[in-house]
Amino acid sequence: MPMKSFLVAAALGVSACALPASAMAEEVFDAPVAARQANETGLQTAIFAGGCFWGIEGVFSHTRGVTSAVAGYHGGSAGTASYRQVVSGTTGHAEAVRVTYDPSVIRYDQLLQILFSVGADPTLHNRQGPDRGPQYRSAIVPMNAEQRAVAEAYIAQMGRSGVWDEPIAVAIENHRRFYEAEDYHQDYMLKNPDSGYIVRWDAPKVKALQANFPAHFRSRFRTG
Repeated sequence: MPMKSFLVAAALGVSACALPASAMAEEVFDAPVAARQANETGLQTAIFAGGCFWGIEGVFSHTRGVTSAVAGYHGGSAGTASYRQVVSGTTGHAEAVRVTYDPSVIRYDQLLQILFSVGADPTLHNRQGPDRGPQYRSAIVPMNAEQRAVAEAYIAQMGRSGVWDEPIAVAIENHRRFYEAEDYHQDYMLKNPDSGYIVRWDAPKVKALQANFPAHFRSRFRTG
C-alpha cells in the first residue's frame, strides 16, 4: 500500500504497513522561467496532477493569486471516482488538484514553474515521493487552447533546460470530468499539520515555495 494510503487507512481504522523510517523530503528544482508566457484575463481554472494531492493542494493554497485549490480525481469514470478505488491504480484516475487563479496576480506558466520546482519531480513516471502507481502520475490538463500552448512549450523548454538529468515524464492529458475528492481530503494539510505524511513529505514543499518564490508565497492557507 502506498504510504499515503497507509495514513488514511490508519485514520479510518484499516490495517496497513508502517512508515519507512528512511523516507526523506523530495528534491527541489530550479525549474526555468517560462519563455512562453500565458496571455489570460479573468479568473481561470487549471488542473494539475503531481503525486499525492495533499501536497499539491497545499502548495497552491499558499500561492498568491490562487483563489481555490480542490483535491480530486481526473481521468477515469464517475463510478470509480472514490479514494478506496483510485488507490488501487486500476481506475484510470490521477490524484489531481483543480486550481482557480487570477492571472493578473499569477499566470498559468508561473503555476507550472512552481509545480515542477517544489511540487513534483517531472522526471518520475507513475510515482512521486513514497507513492507508486498510475494514480500518482504527473500530468497537465489544459482547460483551453492557451493553456495547452503554454504547457506544450513549457514541457519542451524543461527538456532543453539541463535542470534534470532524466527525460521529462509529464503527460498533457485531455480534459475530462474532475471529481472532487472526499471531504476529509480537502484542505488536508491545514487540518492535519501534525500528520506524519504531511510533516515528512508535504510541509517541506510549502517551505520550499516560501524560500524559492517569496513574491508568490502567501502565509495564510487559502481554503476551499
